[in-house]
Amino acid sequence: MELETETIPRKRKGAPNSALATEPDLEDEEPRAKKARLSSILFAENDVVTHKQLCELLKYAVLGKSTVPEPSWCQLLHQNHLNNVVVIILKGMSQLHFYRFYLEFRFLRKTFRHKFSLPPPKSSFLFDVIGLQKKKLARGFPRTVKGSPNCENFILAKCNGSITDNSPLFGLSCQMCLTSKGRELTRISLVAEGGHCIMDELVKPEFKIMDSFTSFSGITKKILNPVPTELKDVQNLLRQLLPPDAVLVGHSLDLDLKVLKMIHPYVIDTSLLYIGKQCRRFKLRFLAKVILGKDIQCPDKLGHDTIEEARTTLELVRYFLKYGPKKIAELNLEALASREELKAASQEPEKKGGPTKPPNMSVLECLDSMGQKLLFLTRDIDELSSSRNCLTIKCSSNKEVLEEARVEVPLFPFSIVQFSFEPFSPIFADEVKQSMKTKWIEMSTVYVGPFIKNCNIGPLKKMFKSMGPVQSVTLVLETFRPYFCVQYEVLEAAQLAIETMNGILVEGSYIRVHRPVTEFTLECDTLVRELEQDCENQGTIYVTGFGKAFKERLLEQSSLFPGLEAMILPKDVKSRQQKKYCFLKFKSRDSAQVALEILKGKDWKLKGRHALTPMHLQTWLKDIHPEPAMPSGLQLVPPLLEKHVFQIMEENHPRIVAWRCNRKIEKLYHCLSPGTLCLILLPGTNNTFELHPGLGLMKIKEEEESDPPGPGV
Repeated sequence: MELETETIPRKRKGAPNSALATEPDLEDEEPRAKKARLSSILFAENDVVTHKQLCELLKYAVLGKSTVPEPSWCQLLHQNHLNNVVVIILKGMSQLHFYRFYLEFRFLRKTFRHKFSLPPPKSSFLFDVIGLQKKKLARGFPRTVKGSPNCENFILAKCNGSITDNSPLFGLSCQMCLTSKGRELTRISLVAEGGHCIMDELVKPEFKIMDSFTSFSGITKKILNPVPTELKDVQNLLRQLLPPDAVLVGHSLDLDLKVLKMIHPYVIDTSLLYIGKQCRRFKLRFLAKVILGKDIQCPDKLGHDTIEEARTTLELVRYFLKYGPKKIAELNLEALASREELKAASQEPEKKGGPTKPPNMSVLECLDSMGQKLLFLTRDIDELSSSRNCLTIKCSSNKEVLEEARVEVPLFPFSIVQFSFEPFSPIFADEVKQSMKTKWIEMSTVYVGPFIKNCNIGPLKKMFKSMGPVQSVTLVLETFRPYFCVQYEVLEAAQLAIETMNGILVEGSYIRVHRPVTEFTLECDTLVRELEQDCENQGTIYVTGFGKAFKERLLEQSSLFPGLEAMILPKDVKSRQQKKYCFLKFKSRDSAQVALEILKGKDWKLKGRHALTPMHLQTWLKDIHPEPAMPSGLQLVPPLLEKHVFQIMEENHPRIVAWRCNRKIEKLYHCLSPGTLCLILLPGTNNTFELHPGLGLMKIKEEEESDPPGPGV
């Protein structure tokens, strides 16, 4: 299912074509009434926000539109009225945690209207988003991935020989895309030492593509559609082509081997071969220019040429072997790189009111340019930063992180507060994913009946479909009189069927409409009530039963619906046809209620209710893929004594951890001053068995929000 968002009443300047303006222009308001605020609609496709896009927002929040570009995926109005920025990171948590313990995260879901997916994290999540580097020593050379904890399911290359000075070198370069499972291979080039390309293949990813990285790779989804080659074919070909003593050469070669899911012990990584002071790595394009005097990755070409990149890495290795490290040190690469950056910044054409800072600056560098210091609170030793404009406070526990944050955060313009949690075990995570999908299917299913034995099925199906899109209608064969099992596509349709059809007279029978009673639906009524109060659902209504001209009719009579901000129009993925239901977003719940009564009136003849399914949750559920079963030998061993079971449930159960986490964030949030942009980031997890995407929530705190909660956590 795809969603098209139509917003009322005019197009947002610079927004993608699929989204129109969401907020009234506040520039005409009195200065005293101006305040920083976020638009009501995200412009990111499928609500997926990359780490780079998240960095865009944070830099814009720090510097404003006169210095850096506006974020491409959301709208921050009146940035100059923003007082502070606070990023709260829940390390070890993912979307899976949030939706599995949805009821426990009560404060988050009732406070934060904006939710968006984050791609599965790399090891450098804080560096990708903030520019904050881990305090680590330089690693040795050559670099190998053998023995890495994330490589248990990797394939070992045929490397049973020992390397010598005459061992052959092979340049390797890969392009990749971002899918629902992380980064996957899309192109691979292998070049022999003499410069001859012996392998150049396009590769079709296994999972759904979220970002093709076309500007870097030149590859689009359309190009990959007819490609038959898969990752396993590339792995087999590499094992055939590479001799036992082959040495692979590449730039940031660990990323290429990771996306290839291969282990090769003999490698030369040019990003480490030419590494600078304080572990600074230089781009391949820069090294090619200053070392070899050649231009690669030209900006006038679409995408990078992987054959060219592989050949360049081989030339860089030959240069190093010929002249040695002393010659490289004499070049003073750090000084050359700094001059290149200044030259690029000065040659950037200055637009009126446009950005003047280099767009590739990190958030940390932006703060430094403003003379501001970052506050970083964490309990993880390996996250400590040595940056001169970052004050890092090391805490012994999450409780101490909260205590320090409540005192220190209001004193800093930009803060990062990191709580750390143990991620789900792979077995438990797999069970949770399957139970979540089963729960949503059962909640969206109703049993209807009894009917008379000779009932007319055609009109009954029409009656079921009038509530919303139907996935399936099945006749129940275990009952004396006919019952039907109706599975709906959206939860709102099932709830509407229960509320409007239960107890009515149909063909001489008073029918009952109810959900199946299983372990997943025991607390369904509670969950439905809480979903209705989700901040993302506030002011949103579900409407079904309209025809093709509904959108035009609604726009013509928009004066009847004050406060209407957006229409969310689902489309069928295959046929691209608009479905016969939609969601309407209003500024307030009262405006939504008035509109609902009008739409259900005699003139419109539609059905509807207040929304239950946050758009982000619906998208996430659609993207859950069935996972292979875990090996039968792996089992969870229960504790021996009953009191141990009680103790684990009381102190360490993920449900209790989620509840305490929610309370900590609530207490910290109430310490923030009005006008603070607050982002909650669940980075996701990256382990041996699978990747779990992350989740982001954001909001700007306002003056009228409630007082802090009482003591307790």
